[in-house]
Amino acid sequence: MEPIYPPPEVSVLLLGDPEVGKSTFLSRLSLGIRPHNDDLPPYSLPVLHDMDQPFKFNITLYRRPYSLQFYDTASPTNYTLLQPNFIILCFDITRRETLHSLRTHWIDLVNKHFNYDEVMPVMVLGLKRDLRQEWTDEEKRGGGRGKSVMPQEGLGVAQEMMCDRYAECSALTGELCKEVLEDVAKTSARTTTEKGGRTEAGCCVM
Repeated sequence: MEPIYPPPEVSVLLLGDPEVGKSTFLSRLSLGIRPHNDDLPPYSLPVLHDMDQPFKFNITLYRRPYSLQFYDTASPTNYTLLQPNFIILCFDITRRETLHSLRTHWIDLVNKHFNYDEVMPVMVLGLKRDLRQEWTDEEKRGGGRGKSVMPQEGLGVAQEMMCDRYAECSALTGELCKEVLEDVAKTSARTTTEKGGRTEAGCCVM
């Protein structure tokens, strides 16, 4: 009889400004990739309590079980003392300043406190996609930009910061959540391999 080993544990840390949607995303994640047979949103999202962190979710990929442990900046343990295997930088698509904050604050924090693992993947995740507003013709003519961040902008910032992945979703409505959760799960699983979860040659995948 083969020995039974505990599933590999992967620690995932969500960083970003307050109120960008991290808690709602974690609530959505707690429902799993397919929370209902019809797989149609919206769902009644559960209330998660900060003191219960880490939020633990068990998944099976490639016929192998994994235990994912999620933290965010409201963790009872100071998040700068954690040693995550995977970091997700979150911003609010409707608030351009929260994307700017990733570039001016959060990526520096990542490089300062979490530089112990050269192959640790970093993802940029745009939240509240359902609230994005298209730029007006006046904003476009003036050479400026609207309040909402467009996908190409978010991807550009992720590339500038040399992150591995860029994604967007709406945790509230479920839009693109399945795809994001699958990507998070696969990247988490790859962190347990010898090559790690980083993309090759610093390429940012959308």
